[in-house]
Amino acid sequence: MIKWSYSSLKQYKTCPKQYYEIRVAKNFTPREGDDARYGKEVHKALEDYVRDGTPLPKFYEPFKKMVDPLLEIPGTKYCEHEMGLTKDKQPCGFSDPEYWVRGIADLLIIDGDTAFIVDYKTGKTNYADPKQLKLMALMTFAHFPEVKIAKTGLMFVSHDTFMTEEYKRTDSESLWSAFYEDLQRLSIAFDNAIWPAQPTGLCRKHCPVESCRYYGG
Repeated sequence: MIKWSYSSLKQYKTCPKQYYEIRVAKNFTPREGDDARYGKEVHKALEDYVRDGTPLPKFYEPFKKMVDPLLEIPGTKYCEHEMGLTKDKQPCGFSDPEYWVRGIADLLIIDGDTAFIVDYKTGKTNYADPKQLKLMALMTFAHFPEVKIAKTGLMFVSHDTFMTEEYKRTDSESLWSAFYEDLQRLSIAFDNAIWPAQPTGLCRKHCPVESCRYYGG
């Protein structure tokens, strides 16, 4: 069984060779740049602010105007909420040995039959991908049987932009279909050991796979 997440599937689509070298062969470890460190710091600051009321550091205070309206939404709030699903799409723990897919919701609010799912983004809006929201909604439907509607959004805190999507439990099968083609390609790659390098603008600064002919750009 191939275990996956939104980020691992995205990595495979970006570059099969990088996916293999890092996640399968484990010949290299991911390279963390300044953007990634900044993203982690912002996520931690927002988690503490929403969950515990810890004041935001001064240089993150501009984000309050986007986050404060979320605090006013009624319901139970879960910060950095981990979820997993088994191969038959039943709920399980994030680290359960039998997990098939897993993910973390930056902020999940459950209010009766409605869920609010927010993913904080510190990058540019042109990298928005609603598939991440689809997967979070599907896992929420599995873990919270009472939820019928998932109101989701990518919150680009540095750009004052909130991209929203709404999903219904009754549309679950069509939502899953958005992942089947990529998962099939990944399965074929494992079966046939096909891991071609796919050069992009990320090779120069962000890829640690020194054995690749495109390493360093």
